[in-house]
This record gives sequence, structure tokens and C-alpha cells, in this order.
Amino acid sequence: MTCSVVSSENPLLLNVQKFRKIQSLSCCQQQNPSTNNTIDKPWKPKSHLIKILEAPQVEKVYSPSKVKKKVIFEEKNGGLSQMGSQYMAILCGVGYWVQGFRCFPWLGLNFHMANGMNMHPSTLQLVQYFGILPMVAKPIFGILSDAVYIGGAHRIPYISLGVLLQVLAWGQLALTSAASEALPALMACVLLSNVGASITEVAKDALVAEYGQKNRMPGLQSYAFMASAAGGILGNLIGGYFLLKTQQPKLMFLAFSALLALQLVVTSATREESLGLAQSSNYSVVREPITEIFRKQYSDLMVAVTDESIARPLRWVVMSILAVPVLSGSIFCYQTQCLNLDPSVIGMSKVIGQLLLLSLTVFYDRFGKRIPMRKLIGIVQITYAASLLLDLVLVKQLNLKLGISNEWFALCFSGLAETIAVFKLLPFHVLFASLAPSVFEGSLMSFLASALCFSSVFSGVLGVSLATFLGLTPGNYSSLHIGILIQFVAALLPLGCLSYVPMAQPAAEKGMKRGQSKRTRKYRRVGRVVDSFYSYRRKRESDFDENPLLTK
Repeated sequence: MTCSVVSSENPLLLNVQKFRKIQSLSCCQQQNPSTNNTIDKPWKPKSHLIKILEAPQVEKVYSPSKVKKKVIFEEKNGGLSQMGSQYMAILCGVGYWVQGFRCFPWLGLNFHMANGMNMHPSTLQLVQYFGILPMVAKPIFGILSDAVYIGGAHRIPYISLGVLLQVLAWGQLALTSAASEALPALMACVLLSNVGASITEVAKDALVAEYGQKNRMPGLQSYAFMASAAGGILGNLIGGYFLLKTQQPKLMFLAFSALLALQLVVTSATREESLGLAQSSNYSVVREPITEIFRKQYSDLMVAVTDESIARPLRWVVMSILAVPVLSGSIFCYQTQCLNLDPSVIGMSKVIGQLLLLSLTVFYDRFGKRIPMRKLIGIVQITYAASLLLDLVLVKQLNLKLGISNEWFALCFSGLAETIAVFKLLPFHVLFASLAPSVFEGSLMSFLASALCFSSVFSGVLGVSLATFLGLTPGNYSSLHIGILIQFVAALLPLGCLSYVPMAQPAAEKGMKRGQSKRTRKYRRVGRVVDSFYSYRRKRESDFDENPLLTK
């Protein structure tokens, strides 16, 4: 018999050759029974083949000290993770709640400008929208937050800095009469407040996106919207009642400054390392100039933004905002000056709007993610366009013909359009947070916020131009219904480009599955090898069962 040469480095092939040799010897024994051979004992192929094919299992034996250290490390790691989630809930819960509570001082500021300073409706709207111009600079703050570490951290220090600037701005409006009476000084305080708010919002959004990606917790933006809506509910509720009883907006500015000071204490007491996020060990030495950091971050951001999965939905949401001229200043002055609505009514209408926003956010978090995103956004946009016509009902006094007073109609429907416009942004926030690269959360989310802010400013300026063209003045609102109809038609235009919105929902949960897919594919490959391995073993055992010579 000719024997092939088998390398000793492959024991499986060597055992197969032994099996063939045994089989040939058994055949020779049957042909010549008198011939003696070396096999005197019956060979058991099943057990022997199992020993050949089964891989040896090596059990790792740990010493008691190593086992104890491993258990202590796992308990410590789990405790730190749980503690980090608690810190994260407190930090961002308070932060987003205060962000929603900003409507409290802004309600007082609007009444102060309309009644105390007797501003023209167009001037009031210009102050409102030019005051949020610092929000356009959010990409700069986002790049700083991503690349420049302060004390080894790059999120919480920026949140504290933004809160401090807001305390200074609202404190000046509350304590200095010149700041609240002169338009230039008032505008400077409003700009400073929004600079601080933009820094805080950028750092919070980046912190939520980074924490969600690191801990595989998609959709945290929904809970941020809930906290903000809860703050808006309480702020509008207290604000309307406070104005009705005291008629002192400066006290509202002072109360909000105290609340911001409390947030500053909570933020400063939280260490970023307790959240389990990446830290910089070489923050004390600046290895590159700030300009070089900005250049690299900006070029990488442009690469991310020009990606079709980000660029197309971003174009649509920006276009859907700037295409609609906003007449909020004219409508606010019409309600307060012509209809003589109390501040409590307008405040309660904002409360109902925030309650609706909170309900819609919970609905989206539980059920809305199952709806295709394009279909959901189309329904929301049509609903937004229809809600704009509710102001037409109030202007034409059609509600009185239906037996509904102006107070009750404004209470129930005045803030509906604004609520739907805010809710429309939630799926896009979740989408971009799931698509943000791991080191560009702040840059990408701030770019989104900046684009939305710029579109809002452009929409407000377009609304002022429309109001001027229609001749809307404090004593003349006869053409306001024409402006509302123009708003309605403009809100329907983005539906023609709805194909820019992705069909699928934000891929936050899909991203989590992709993150697990490498490990699962590895185990599936191992499973296929093991299955084929044991199927081969079963096949060989069946061959032995059919061959009585081998079982003899």
C-alpha cells in the first residue's frame, strides 16, 4: 500500500490517513483470516472519531485573587456606568428644561416691547429675529467644543460658559433701567443672552449625541424635547399669570437670572469624566494653533455635510422654513392691541401648545418611529399649513359666528402652528444625531442648528417685508388676512420636493444593529463551521454503521 506524506502540522489529516490505513488492514484480514496483524482488539470508530474531530477544550483557570479582581472591576464598571447615567439625566434634564423655560422671560420681554416701549409690530419682529443671529454662529462653537478642551473636558465647560453669559444678560435687563428702556442697550443684552444660549445648546446637543452613540442609546433627542416642552409648559403658565398679577416684566428677568444661576451651580458641580466620555490627556499643551484646528475641523465638516444622506434632508428642512414668511409680530400685536387679549390668555395658549408638543414627542418616541419618515413629514407639513389658517379664522372673526369667543379660540388654537413647526424638526434631529461621525457630533449638530436658525431669521425678515408691503401698522390690520393666505400657499410648496426626505426612519436603531453586526457575523461564521464540522462527523459515523467490518 502506498502511503502519502502528511505534514505533522495538520493532525486532522494525519488521523484521516490513520483511518484509511486501519480500513485497508481490516479488508486484508477478511480476505486472509489466518494472517496475523497488529489489531487484536475490536476498534470503536464512533468514540475514536469523536475524539479526533472534537477540538480540545482548554479551560482557563484563574487564581482566587484574579477572580476577585475581575469581579471587583466588573462591579466598579457597572457602578460607574449607572452613576454616569444619573449624572447625565440630571445635567441634560435640567439644561433642556431651563432651555424650554426661556419662554418665561421672553413672554415678559415681548409685552414690555409692545406695551411698555410701544414698538411698531415690524420693529418688534425685527428685534425678535435679529436677536437670534448669534445662533447662526453655532458651527464655530461646535468646532470649538469638538477640538478645544478646557481642563480636560470639551462639553461641560462650554455649557457653564453659556449659562454664565445668560446670567449677565438677563441680570442687566432686570437691574439696569437703561438696558431695558433704550433699544440699543436692550438689543445688546438680547444678543449676549442668545450668544450664551447658543453655546449652551451646542454643547448639550453634542453631549447627548456623543453619549447616545457611546452607550448605544438611540433617540435621546426625544427625551431632550420632552424636557424642553415641560419647561415651556411651566414657563408659559407662570409667565402669563405673573404678568397678569404684577405687570412687572423686570421681576421675570430677575427670577430667570436666579434660575440660571442654579443651573450654573449644577453644571459646575458635574465632572465630564463621570459621564464616561473621552477625555484629553494632553490638553495643557496646545500642539496646533487654533487656526489650524479650525481649518481641519471645517474641512472635515464640509465633507460630512456634502454627503447625500445628510445634504438632501438638510436642504428640505431649511427650505421648508425659509419659504414661509412669518407674521408673528403682526399677529401678536393684533391680539393684544385690537382684540385686547389678556397676557394670561396668550400664556395659556402657549401652555396648551407645549402640552401638545410634549404629547407629540411621546407619540413619536413610542409609535412615530415605525412610520416611514417621508410619510410622517408630509403629514406634518400639511397639518402645519392647515394650522396657519386658524389665524385667518380669528382675524375674520369667524369664531364669533360659531359661538366661540376670541379668548377661548386664541387659548386653544393660537399656538398650534408654532407647536407643529417645532415638532417637525424632531425627526431631523434624531436623523442627524445618528449620522454624525464619532468626533464631529458638536460640529454637525451645531451646523444643523445654525442652518435652522438662519432659515428662521430669513423667514422673519421675509415676514417683515411682507407686512410692510401689505401696509400693516398698529392701527391698520385690514390686509392681515392676505398675508395669512400667502403663508398657507408658501407652506404647501415644500411638498413638491418631499423626495429629498429619506423614506426610512432615522437609522438610530439600525446603527445599533450595525454596531453589533461585526460580532454577530463572527459568531455566525463560527456556527457555520461547527455545523458543517459535526455534519461531517455524523456522515462518517453513518458510514461506519453501514460497514460491519469497521464495527466488528
